[in-house]
Amino acid sequence: MGYLNNQLGYRDEMLETRSVVKRNNWVLLDPDGLVKNRIPGYENCDLTILGSPEMGASFVDYLITAHAGAKNAAIGGNGIETFMYVVEGAVSVKNADVEADLTKGGYIYSPADKPFCFENKSGEDAKLYLYRRRYVAVEGYAAHTVCANEEDLPWQEYEGMNNCWVRDFLPTDFGFDMNMHVLKFAIGASHGYVETHYQEHGMLFLSGKSMYKLDDTWIPVKKGDYVFMDSYCPQCCYAVGDEGREEALTYIYSKDCNREVEL
Repeated sequence: MGYLNNQLGYRDEMLETRSVVKRNNWVLLDPDGLVKNRIPGYENCDLTILGSPEMGASFVDYLITAHAGAKNAAIGGNGIETFMYVVEGAVSVKNADVEADLTKGGYIYSPADKPFCFENKSGEDAKLYLYRRRYVAVEGYAAHTVCANEEDLPWQEYEGMNNCWVRDFLPTDFGFDMNMHVLKFAIGASHGYVETHYQEHGMLFLSGKSMYKLDDTWIPVKKGDYVFMDSYCPQCCYAVGDEGREEALTYIYSKDCNREVEL
């Protein structure tokens, strides 16, 4: 199986972790200590399961290192919608609607009736963030394939603040029951208030550092960390930095939306 960080043998120090698991509330996963999984169909890939129903999530998030020649012939379909984002490197993707080469920041959303495939033809490793969820259909509406790169999307001020910005990856029409976003905070920026809402989030931190409030706990979070937040978990953050190394805080996160609450 092996570890995500490829650590072998004993550490020089005592064993420790920043990971915290509060099922059906919130979870922080420190990448140090996460394991690699083998899943049928993912050829020449190191795959780590992040968010999952075992935490209380309605979705699954994977972090994939796709080595040279890596591929998967069929992801999604049969009622499962999928979203894949290129964190590093490059891969080729294809479904019934589109065929494209994705580089860093590139992404594809493939509807629940359209499995997609990827292949790493670049000769170098690629790091991929994959989201899978059972689609909730609404009569008269349907999702469609979206394939683009976030660098082609404008930054928009987040909640009227001029030092915090958001990019929305998917359309807001009722054909889509989820969206994916990237939030960017300048050093010292924060949420405008403590958010408490029905929607759940899976979040992969792409750059920077922050102090994040999850329920009643403030925790340090940094690039490479993963956070799951269940419904009604109070949350907000401040972006922090080190002197001479002031890097904006950015993270990609999913959000369920546009649907009636099931009773």
